[in-house]
Amino acid sequence: MSSKGVVHHSVHFLRNPANLITSARLAASPLLFAVILNAEDQNGASWLAFTLGWVFGFTDWLDGYLARAHGWISRSGAFLDPLADKVVVIGCFLSLWFIERYWWVPVILVIVREVVITFFRSYWVRKGLAVPARTLGKYKSFVQGLAIVAAVFPPWEDQTLVADLLLWAAVGLTMYSGLLYLLDGSAATRTRDELKQE
Repeated sequence: MSSKGVVHHSVHFLRNPANLITSARLAASPLLFAVILNAEDQNGASWLAFTLGWVFGFTDWLDGYLARAHGWISRSGAFLDPLADKVVVIGCFLSLWFIERYWWVPVILVIVREVVITFFRSYWVRKGLAVPARTLGKYKSFVQGLAIVAAVFPPWEDQTLVADLLLWAAVGLTMYSGLLYLLDGSAATRTRDELKQE
């Protein structure tokens, strides 16, 4: 078999390395939830949960970097990556709420926002509208991750204060970025409708 044939076979087998990383993160997410829940006596804090949190965050960055650097951007990746992010974030917040590490109000606010935005994103895609997320969305995801990592980090002085501050900062960014996304989507819808009427 020629070297060209080998490369072609490898690419076909791997399909898309960036998507594989995303899929692995999604498939492994229950492990992180289980680790947090099993550390209930320590309010979800453990070195294993902390390490897994950083691994998940790194793979989130890595799949995006690989997709952009090697042109592996695909429709499936555009769907899988935000889905994996939301599953991890919602699952972690629910786990931390279940063991009473985080109050239910901010957790529910984050979950409702993520579900609503996912619904509207899917709706607009079906209507042929692509509403790009703003850079603020990346900051939102980063602060959400920090709130999770701070909560599962082994006990340290002022941990509760720092974790709670990060949680509410995440809630603020989550709600604000969600509002901006809805406004952008509404504006895109109006623009399309106006063009159709011309």
